[in-house]
Amino acid sequence: MGDAARTHRKTFWAAILGAGAVALCCFTPVLVLLLAAVGASALTPYLDYVLFPALAILIVLAVVSHTRWKRMVSAGGDERVSGKDLR
Repeated sequence: MGDAARTHRKTFWAAILGAGAVALCCFTPVLVLLLAAVGASALTPYLDYVLFPALAILIVLAVVSHTRWKRMVSAGGDERVSGKDLR
C-alpha cells in the first residue's frame, strides 16, 4: 500500500473514532458528568455549539478520506483492502 493510501486509511479511522467519541458525548451524559466532576458545569449549555459541528466535520472527513483511500487502492492495484491481505 502506498504512502498516500496509508495516510487516507489512517485519516479515515481517526475520523471514525473521533466521530464515535463526539457522538458518545452528544447523546449521553458522559461529558456533562465529566464537566460537573471538574467543576465546569456552567459550560454545559454551550456543548451543542461545539459538539454538533465537530460531529458533522468528522463525518464529512470520514466520507472524504474513505473515498480517497478506496480510489488510491483501486488506482494503485494494491490487493490489500479492508485489512485483508489477499496475496
